Amino acid sequence: MRRTRKVKILATLGPASHSTEMIERLLRAGADAFRLNMSHGDHATHAAAITTIRKLEEKHDRSVAILCDLQGPKLRVGTFADGEAVIRHGAHFTLDSNPELGDATRVCLPHPELFRILEKGQRLLVDDGRIRLRVLRTSEDAILCSAEVGGVISNRKGINVPDAVVPVPALTPKDRLDLAFAIEHGADWIGLSFVQRPEDVAEARRLMGGYGALMAKIEKPSALRHMDEILELSDGIMVARGDLGVELDPEQVPPLQKRLVETARSTGKPVVVATQMLESMIERPSPTRAEVSDVANAVYDGADAVMLSAETAAGAWPEEAVTIMDRIAVQVEGDDTYFERIHIAETPPDATIADALALSCARIADTLPIEGIIVFTGSGSTARRVARERPKAPVLVLTPSTQTARR
Repeated sequence: MRRTRKVKILATLGPASHSTEMIERLLRAGADAFRLNMSHGDHATHAAAITTIRKLEEKHDRSVAILCDLQGPKLRVGTFADGEAVIRHGAHFTLDSNPELGDATRVCLPHPELFRILEKGQRLLVDDGRIRLRVLRTSEDAILCSAEVGGVISNRKGINVPDAVVPVPALTPKDRLDLAFAIEHGADWIGLSFVQRPEDVAEARRLMGGYGALMAKIEKPSALRHMDEILELSDGIMVARGDLGVELDPEQVPPLQKRLVETARSTGKPVVVATQMLESMIERPSPTRAEVSDVANAVYDGADAVMLSAETAAGAWPEEAVTIMDRIAVQVEGDDTYFERIHIAETPPDATIADALALSCARIADTLPIEGIIVFTGSGSTARRVARERPKAPVLVLTPSTQTARR
């Protein structure tokens, strides 16, 4: 089951793919790593999946990474007398601290910190942006809004605050329990959700106590203002386009994706492009042409990995989704213009002996008919330095550490 494909495929496990048979089929189809979404499922289910992956890893003599993706803080509205309400376009709607059931004019917002930080003119996005509210006035216990985009709002729908840094802890009590679980069961990567500032990453680092690798998920506009510091504190980043696409205008996301990939590459840290890559394959056995182009563009940009979410976790065609993604990546990497495209964004080496040697190694491999590059490493740092240069020849990494091989 050896592969020469450079970009990796990260598949999310869920109800459609938790069985041993399906995990093995995904592995054979092209999955290189698996994501456990701690927002769903219980610890027993995730523990069983980890055990299965480790057994298959040994069976197929192939290192397989496991990412435990923490849920992160989630803001939600309260509940309604009828389970839902219709907010009309242009109507006034109030979010308040009153615990009584809501109606078409108001609902409880059980997050008092928002009353203190929101200002007139800022936006509130409900149900992944399906309902858009504009703040008209705030007080200590209420926020009066105007509905710029109305619709049906139902119990406990999520709410996004794109124009402010929300003063919530970096990790919720649930996240802390999930992090302890991930460490106990040997997860290789920890995904930190809804990062807003460098302090969020630093807090997660402190709780991890030197264990594993930390991937900061970039899904909040506030994180973009601190990108260099967040990247410095992280071992890698994920371009989480789902929530980014809610809080930003959709046309802003593609150029932002390219900049984030380029920024991560320049530091030699892995970058994953995620969310809605083959979304239609949740229900259909083949993707749209636009989805194929989306995956291909991420590979052309030089992403280290592309991720499948609901496609493999809850979709009807999980194995087919991985197979299609593998075929797209192989096709792109076989394109004569592939290396020319990914080298458009130069990654100048740091002024260190290690970086100078890595750059020289990659250039020699691109100049001479080299079959491969062999790298010896303990921590993985040397391998990442060579891989950052995106040489044409495959990079074979030899390490005495199983943990390093998985990352």
